[in-house]
Amino acid sequence: MPEFDVLVVGELNVDLIFNQMEAFPVTGKEVLANQMNLTMGSSSAIFASNLSSMGARVAFAGMIGKDSFGDLVISALTTKKVDTRFIFRTNEFNTGATVVMNQDNDRAMLTYPGAMTVLSLNDITDEMLISARHLHVSSIFLQSGLKDDIVALMKRAKAMGMTTSLDPQWDPEEKWDIPWDDLFRFLDVFLPNKQEFLMLTGESEFKAAPGKFRDFHNVIVVKDGTNGAYILQKNELIHQPAFLNPSVIDCIGAGDSFDAGFIYMFLQARPLPQCLQYANLMGALNTTAVGGTGAFENHGTMKQKALKMFNIHI
Repeated sequence: MPEFDVLVVGELNVDLIFNQMEAFPVTGKEVLANQMNLTMGSSSAIFASNLSSMGARVAFAGMIGKDSFGDLVISALTTKKVDTRFIFRTNEFNTGATVVMNQDNDRAMLTYPGAMTVLSLNDITDEMLISARHLHVSSIFLQSGLKDDIVALMKRAKAMGMTTSLDPQWDPEEKWDIPWDDLFRFLDVFLPNKQEFLMLTGESEFKAAPGKFRDFHNVIVVKDGTNGAYILQKNELIHQPAFLNPSVIDCIGAGDSFDAGFIYMFLQARPLPQCLQYANLMGALNTTAVGGTGAFENHGTMKQKALKMFNIHI
């Protein structure tokens, strides 16, 4: 039996988060934020941490610098009981960092990729892959050292009997230049948000976009914020409304928490509508605290919040 349920291969960085901003900055002017937090960031790390908090056994493979930000990342993952033995540290690059600016329901981000760009396919060994049941990759467009080999990575994982998932996240260059037809041969669950899905399909309306994937047997899960989420599998389209938190604290990482909830249930072979409902719930719980992992202290706390806010037992 594999040691881990999930191996996460992904980017690692810290988030410097400014909340309660009067406005977004403009050139030559200064604005104030009434709240600031420094925390572990990155979609992959938030996914891994919250999946671990749900009860899964999680290991992480990634690249960080030998610096204080890297120490913070390792400490945060370890606190969440994510195994960090497969994380490499380099002297050549600093650990990545993202400045996040939140103003009402909008946000802007500036990222220094740093060490995350040099993780490569050669760093992901067979030993790492056979240690887990499932491989999850996120933010592939930020991982330039791995992006061109993502098909090869997923193919290796499938050859070793793993199930696989990918959340592509946004492509900063807006090229979306991955051989999707090849990738989907080795991908079990695809987890874009609605805007990403439209960009990679080249459609302007969501109702037209699913047609691009009718010939694939994969599970495609499209996140749509407060409108909920959709599952597309062959000719079936399932919609699950969102669980709306009336007092949102922070939306950072809500999509990553959604992913974690879906994969947690998927690995238990739960029906897809149940996976989708649980994923939406985890996304909503994420918004009850600052940062991507603040709402997921432990399973007991999650249960209390779910019951209190949404009258749901988990």
